[in-house]
Amino acid sequence: MMYILAVLLPPLALLLTGKIFQAIFNAALFIVGLVFLILGGWLLWLLCVLHAVFVVHGDRADRRTQKIVDAIKDKD
Repeated sequence: MMYILAVLLPPLALLLTGKIFQAIFNAALFIVGLVFLILGGWLLWLLCVLHAVFVVHGDRADRRTQKIVDAIKDKD
């Protein structure tokens, strides 16, 4: 679900993962990309989407890793 949101509305996906400053920066690029969509703004849009997808993926990986670390600590 978050990946779909990262493709459709990248700043919102970043905001929901808790990355506020990255969401603000991404929103600025996203808006500029949408305004100049015809004149090559699709590159900015694509950059925003890729950034959001990588951040969402990294956040999920961090959560999985933390879950494993917590399970190991509980064992000891």
